[in-house]
Amino acid sequence: MKRSLLLTTLFLTAFISNLATAQLVYKDVAFIFYARCSSCHHQNQHAPSMMNYTETVNNLGNMLSKLQNNEMPPWSPDTTYSRFVHERLISASEKNDLISWLNQGALAGDTTLAPAPPVYTSAYELKGTPTIELKTGTFVSNANNDDSYVCFSIPTGFTQDRILQAYEIVPGNVAIVHHVVVNVDTLGTTVNDLSGNCYTIYGQVGIGAYAPGAPATVFPGQFPLKTGIRVKAGSKIVMQIHYPAGTVGEIDSTKIRMFFYPIGETGVRPIYDVVPLQNWFLNLPANTVSSFTSAYPGTGGLPFDMSLFAVFPHSHKVCTKIINYAYQGTDTINMIRINDWDFEWQGFYTFKKLQKIPIGYKLFSKHIYDNTVNNPHNPFSPPQHVTAGTSTTDEMLFDGIQFLAYQPGDELINVDSLLNTDPLISGVYKNETSESLDFIAFPNPANETLKLYFAKNATVKIRMFSSTGTKVLEKIISGEYSNLDVSKLSRGIYIVEMQDVITGTRNSKKIIIEGN
Repeated sequence: MKRSLLLTTLFLTAFISNLATAQLVYKDVAFIFYARCSSCHHQNQHAPSMMNYTETVNNLGNMLSKLQNNEMPPWSPDTTYSRFVHERLISASEKNDLISWLNQGALAGDTTLAPAPPVYTSAYELKGTPTIELKTGTFVSNANNDDSYVCFSIPTGFTQDRILQAYEIVPGNVAIVHHVVVNVDTLGTTVNDLSGNCYTIYGQVGIGAYAPGAPATVFPGQFPLKTGIRVKAGSKIVMQIHYPAGTVGEIDSTKIRMFFYPIGETGVRPIYDVVPLQNWFLNLPANTVSSFTSAYPGTGGLPFDMSLFAVFPHSHKVCTKIINYAYQGTDTINMIRINDWDFEWQGFYTFKKLQKIPIGYKLFSKHIYDNTVNNPHNPFSPPQHVTAGTSTTDEMLFDGIQFLAYQPGDELINVDSLLNTDPLISGVYKNETSESLDFIAFPNPANETLKLYFAKNATVKIRMFSSTGTKVLEKIISGEYSNLDVSKLSRGIYIVEMQDVITGTRNSKKIIIEGN
């Protein structure tokens, strides 16, 4: 009996030791690259592409440090403070697996055992054909020793009012386009200003903006929330593009792809794009850490109930932290908190559910600026005196929002689900049919957890059947992935069936459960 117990103990010790030293190979981590990296890093989007082992291992670069420092995947908002749609997150276990794989030499193993990668067929985020596509034309940057701000005023050609549902700003030269701000000139009287000194963004209606890392903007377009921005007949679209100093001679041709509701569409609620939180009195001496704030309205509170759709905090490179919230007295409503501001990754952050800001509340912003050698993003070494301004080496507190006038029940609307199933994102239109819903099931065989990754954001019904046809699991989830606990299932062969609850498309895969 004692000898048997000793042998068992030795076996378990050896087994655990082997697990601890087991080397991961590409097939063990490929699905993480597909799920967390490939939506940006593929052949039609941002370099480097990471769609197979060769591409990934040839571009390891500083991947390890970016993972360890939480720089990749790039997601700045604090998820313990507020939640947004399309969060670029990675789980602790996934991150640990990638770090282990990299530390062990990024071994290939048998790459044919890796799951099939997702398929990306377009260079654009938004599916379908835009109603109009407006281009700046070829422009040669005139940003020599100073930053250049250039305004392009482009006619829409509309002979009647239209309502904008979505837009995608596509820089022609990503390396030199610092940002793009888009307004509507409803009078149609503006002209191009290519001097480099177009600091005033002309136009009566704001649409939004692009900054590095910013996704396309889509406003919900189906029940229970149809919303958009009205663009009047005869309007021009004004794009202010910022080219940083030192880019003189570089060529750019930026465009905006705009998707409008059909003419005569009814029931569309107007959405408004404004920048209420600004501070142009920043004074940041060298070797100091300081904070500046802004509140709106300056006196009193909001004159109406607001449904907050999205937020867009903005600063430059001396800034390190940002927080936005609404308040009345001691009561606060969370908007966004960024604990480690990264100028390279910013944009509109859309709430999973509309945030009600009641009448009488104020909007508030606070930015922390670290103008010392401890700030790795500081544009000056040694640090220099920095003030508010429009140059990249100046600083800003310029926080925008998108909102609707509140209607009862707004705070219950699941914006996340609406956007995940919008055909402009999902690519599935009412008149389209599809034979299957593609997904990756990994690992196979599975023991404790089965990971499911979908080829698109979707609301999906997941069912799992034993080899005898007995249903052992059923759940509905919205998003891009799901983890199934299969630890209590007996060893055997199972069928996992997925069905898109919106389109009805489905697919199934055979899975082996190793059991206990």
